[in-house]
Amino acid sequence: MCGIVGAVSTRNIVPILVEGLKRLEYRGYDSCGVAVHQGGGLKRARSTSRVAELDAATTADGLASGTGIAHTRWATHGAPAVHNAHPHFSSDRIALVHNGIIENHDELRVELKAKGYVFESQTDTEVIAHLVHHLYDGDLLDAVQRAVPRLRGAYAIAVFCRDEPHRVVGAREGSPMVVGVGAGDRAGEHFVASDAMALAGVTDQIVYLEEGD
Repeated sequence: MCGIVGAVSTRNIVPILVEGLKRLEYRGYDSCGVAVHQGGGLKRARSTSRVAELDAATTADGLASGTGIAHTRWATHGAPAVHNAHPHFSSDRIALVHNGIIENHDELRVELKAKGYVFESQTDTEVIAHLVHHLYDGDLLDAVQRAVPRLRGAYAIAVFCRDEPHRVVGAREGSPMVVGVGAGDRAGEHFVASDAMALAGVTDQIVYLEEGD
């Protein structure tokens, strides 16, 4: 199974995202990546090597932000190559990670190509990113809520938008996702993950997201 970690905070969450991926390495993976909201836009680092190498790349690239998502991937649609690694972007506006399989991705890909979207990967995940972008009209939660009924299959997603720098939206259907809430002096922090283990040491306030939530 792939791994997802996402966070929103007032502190730099890149080390938290990377540590979360390290805690999910037991699941196995063939690529990994991190994306953040930084400097008014989206920045990311991706790798087909170990999370330790991704950690070094985030430092070298100067990734630092209070909002971001991260992912470890087992290749299903598309080879284990950097261009297929998550997170995926749409128009440098939407960043998205995804666990699971979208069964109708070919149908959605044809529809989105007809609307002018250019695909840079062979993944079913990039289809979701472009679909959310197509439906985005100033409210990310609304766009995701409108996108998920179009998806057939099992999935958990975490997504953020360049235009809403302090927001990460998660959704699931058939794949696990948890929400973590900061406590004490970290009460304003919020997290999503595919496994509570990813948030160990960050928060013990965990909510298991039910389908339909």
